Amino acid sequence: MTDQAGHAGAPAVETKGLTKIYTDFFWQPKVLAVDKLDLTVERGEVFGLLGPNGSGKTTTVKMLLGLLFPTAGTARVLGGDPRASRTRERVGYLPEETYLYRFLDADETLTFYGRLFGIPRRELARRVDALVERVGLAGARRRKLGEYSKGMSRRLGLAQALVNEPELVILDEPTSGLDPIGAREVKDLVLELKAQGRTVLLCSHLMADIEEVCDRIAILHLGVLRRAGRVADLLAHTDERSFRCRGLDEAGAGEVAAAVRARGELLSVDQPRERMEDVFLDVVGAKKPAGTGKDGGQG
Repeated sequence: MTDQAGHAGAPAVETKGLTKIYTDFFWQPKVLAVDKLDLTVERGEVFGLLGPNGSGKTTTVKMLLGLLFPTAGTARVLGGDPRASRTRERVGYLPEETYLYRFLDADETLTFYGRLFGIPRRELARRVDALVERVGLAGARRRKLGEYSKGMSRRLGLAQALVNEPELVILDEPTSGLDPIGAREVKDLVLELKAQGRTVLLCSHLMADIEEVCDRIAILHLGVLRRAGRVADLLAHTDERSFRCRGLDEAGAGEVAAAVRARGELLSVDQPRERMEDVFLDVVGAKKPAGTGKDGGQG
């Protein structure tokens, strides 16, 4: 058994038989939200928790944050009790819906949350400047949050989740409400966090978000863990091969196709395609190094 603060050698997240049953007014079982979940998230990885709405993702996250008590089973976060304050101060969290004080501006919001963590004033000022810049709100930092669009509020919520420089960052639908540019920047930021040695638990029902940034994923459905593993392994067709060629004319393509047919089954011959996200970002001129956006006004 570890102490409340945990230890460096423990996984970032570890659950065993984690179960949550919601009951009605008379304490009778009503909904089995999470059923005997066994899950391990190693330190320094980006782990995706994937599933449709109602699959149990958010309930799982709330138990990891100590906001909900499990009906059965255990959860350890950074080796400690999720409900312990010494564990919580090492975790950053972006909820599915952004709840911020509408009468504050960006600087005031981040300063408020930073003071809750007891961050020294000078260090907090440095972090606030860096985070506002990083999430692309430098041009709107003095506007009241009541004037922010949903996308701008989402960006600030992400900055708030990072103000304590957490070891574990839990992001619940982080690209919700963001346009393709903002979504790309969030995914770049997730990769930056990984490069810094932080652990990211990313919850989403958007396949592209998970596929692009996660090392491993777990798929939940109706509260049950259906499949887990490395992204590359889960997506690979082990009985198929793919070749990409350049400078091959129609005649040459026909010869290659004939050679393939002689050795196996030719399933298709296609030209490579760009992803729609890449085409969009190229058209609007948004393919730029991470962290350079200063417009501050994207919704």
